[in-house]
Amino acid sequence: MFGSYRVVDHIVGHLAALGVDHVFGVDGANIEDLYDAAHFEPEITAVLAKHEFSAATMADGYSRSGAGLGVVVATSGGGALNLVAGLGEAFASRVPVLALVGQPATTMDGRGSFQDTSGRNGSLDAHALFSTVSVFCERVLAPADIVSALPRAVSAARTGGPAVLLLPKDIQQARITVDDPDEPPDSFSAPIGNPHLIAAELRRATGHITIIAGEQVARDDARAELEHLRALLRARVATVPDAKDVAGTPGFGSSSALGVTGVMGHPSVAEAVAASAVCLIVGTRLTVTARGGLDDALAAVRTVSIGSARPYPRCTHVHTDDLRGSLRLLIQALRGHGRPSGLRVPDLVRRTELTPPACSGPGIRYRDAIAVLDRVLPDGADIVVDAGNTGAAAIHHLPARRGGRFVAALGMGGMGYSFGAAIGMAFGRANGGRAAGRTVVIAGDGAFFMHGLEVHTAVQYALPVTFVLFNNNAHAMCVTREQLFYQNRYSYNRFRPSALGTGLAAMFPGLTSVDVSVPTELAAALRASLDVEGPAVVSVECDADEIPPFAPFLTALSGNAAVTEQVSTAKENRNDVAASA
Repeated sequence: MFGSYRVVDHIVGHLAALGVDHVFGVDGANIEDLYDAAHFEPEITAVLAKHEFSAATMADGYSRSGAGLGVVVATSGGGALNLVAGLGEAFASRVPVLALVGQPATTMDGRGSFQDTSGRNGSLDAHALFSTVSVFCERVLAPADIVSALPRAVSAARTGGPAVLLLPKDIQQARITVDDPDEPPDSFSAPIGNPHLIAAELRRATGHITIIAGEQVARDDARAELEHLRALLRARVATVPDAKDVAGTPGFGSSSALGVTGVMGHPSVAEAVAASAVCLIVGTRLTVTARGGLDDALAAVRTVSIGSARPYPRCTHVHTDDLRGSLRLLIQALRGHGRPSGLRVPDLVRRTELTPPACSGPGIRYRDAIAVLDRVLPDGADIVVDAGNTGAAAIHHLPARRGGRFVAALGMGGMGYSFGAAIGMAFGRANGGRAAGRTVVIAGDGAFFMHGLEVHTAVQYALPVTFVLFNNNAHAMCVTREQLFYQNRYSYNRFRPSALGTGLAAMFPGLTSVDVSVPTELAAALRASLDVEGPAVVSVECDADEIPPFAPFLTALSGNAAVTEQVSTAKENRNDVAASA
């Protein structure tokens, strides 16, 4: 952009040049100028959320959908503070998000103004606060500074995590003159790590290779490269819970898919890792949630890693901020004369499933409901899962759809994340170059009561989102903990019964919204919800006393039993590498 214009005009123009087509937020006095600028920028739509937490998760979901940089805007004071939990999730999960946060005018810093967060004269310090939940935070104090601060913030976010610009009201309104061209918006180039150490280790390997794939594969959209590497190594692949869509979907190396790692995962993953010659960790730090049950196996096996952050378990690590580029280099190094010759591929891959105790309470069992979802949801559908017992069941039992995304926010585990994230993903689908399709939320009633009224945002924008609400009238995971660890002497976590489907239908005339209590009703309701053009809600009656597939709970019950399925690898590619057995 050239000429004289407001700082906010410069911001939205720069974002449009980057390819951002939606920004998410809640309007207010100290951010209204940016909304005004967005109104006059035809390439950008400013979406109004109902709460700033959800606006942040919309930006997070938009980014995870593959649409590009997610942008959230918020006003000062309580509006700004409401962003913190959402940005904390993006920070923990390394999701690129840009937060533009309004502040009172600089002329009022430290003078007792309403919502003063300058940090002066005893006021709250927004810079100190947001610095703890971001990879970059800067308070813009001179109008001309935006020209360099904005590209710095965008570049920082693209390395993985939120970047925050604090924008005082007078700075937003000020006019600047730009005589020289900006740095080209698409000039960002992430450092590519050289995987020669990993290539050497794989060439020496004799036996099976197991790959554990993580969230950076999704963030960098390195799915195709991961599958090429898997076929080249004839490896078995497990994914962390929040990266289910990066491997193992039907037609995408599925017979080599081991399942999910961690406390909501499949016990056979640990067996596969322990039997491996080398375990290759791709794009994940392996937090406790993702590596639960794997520590002993990883300690006993040669382990190598590639990604933007070193894993918590000890291993040889190669740093890269461009996972796609590094995986391509690794694939090239393992071709021709460099390919391994001692690799073996098993004839069968074991898949195990956790088996919680039977529950005879009212409603539909988690496993039965997920089985219906698995039958009904089409290819290309995006799935967004919330925290809690419901989330554990979906992560453990529900495969990602072919061509679809599967997102579970486990960085902070903030309840209610899925409602905003699904909306952001629905908006982002077209900008990511993907075909039209449905986004499906799987959440509990506890999550709904926190941020579920973003359903109204889906109604307002007529978005193709189906909200599947597991209604057990409780914070059920907390109920389970009361039963297992506090002798079930009391419960703080049970709710008075509610009919969420009926209630939302009454609140929002025209919304397809129903309550179901048996599997046949669920199948019919889901099919109907997928056929409507806009949003729909299906509330599923279930029981707060049902134990989910969550390893720590089953261990506490002294019965960590699992069922096993043998999956043939006969259809896998056996021609890339000469096998020794």
